[in-house]
Amino acid sequence: MQFPKRIVARCFVPSAAIAGVQMLVLAAILIPRPTVAAEYELTGTYQLISSSTKHLETGQAVPDENAKGFIMYGADGRMLVLITYGDRPKAESSAKLTDHERIQLFRTMLAYGGTYEFDGKTVAHHVDICSDEVRCGTTVIRDVTMDGDRLIYMTRPQPSPFDGKMIVITLIWQKLR
Repeated sequence: MQFPKRIVARCFVPSAAIAGVQMLVLAAILIPRPTVAAEYELTGTYQLISSSTKHLETGQAVPDENAKGFIMYGADGRMLVLITYGDRPKAESSAKLTDHERIQLFRTMLAYGGTYEFDGKTVAHHVDICSDEVRCGTTVIRDVTMDGDRLIYMTRPQPSPFDGKMIVITLIWQKLR
């Protein structure tokens, strides 16, 4: 691919115009503007190291047994997450999975992707693909605390998919190197 040649022209610029340009440059430096870096602080792949569910009615926090997962944030503003929970059935092969096993596999996983925004305290996942079609087209908000290379996510209070009672889920993610 050939690039066009650059044309350089010399012209007379009055000193008042130069002063105006200097003022514009100074204003661009001094006027606060949103920082782009905040959205890229999440860039990378994280492994789920802990998940727990707090039942708001009782205050009881229960660890989610055998929770495994990864979440990935790209510099292009896209994200993907996959989490599995509990004891998952394992058949000899996909062809030998029973319908009951397939249902259990589906019920013990969460997967979605889309775009994201991060302001340093909350992350918003704008979901455009998901395993259950329930989240598609929604925005999932997580309150975020950063602790070194760990992200601590807390969901907003939400109904449990199992009994409808209000819960808050805490997820701890470790950045992979």
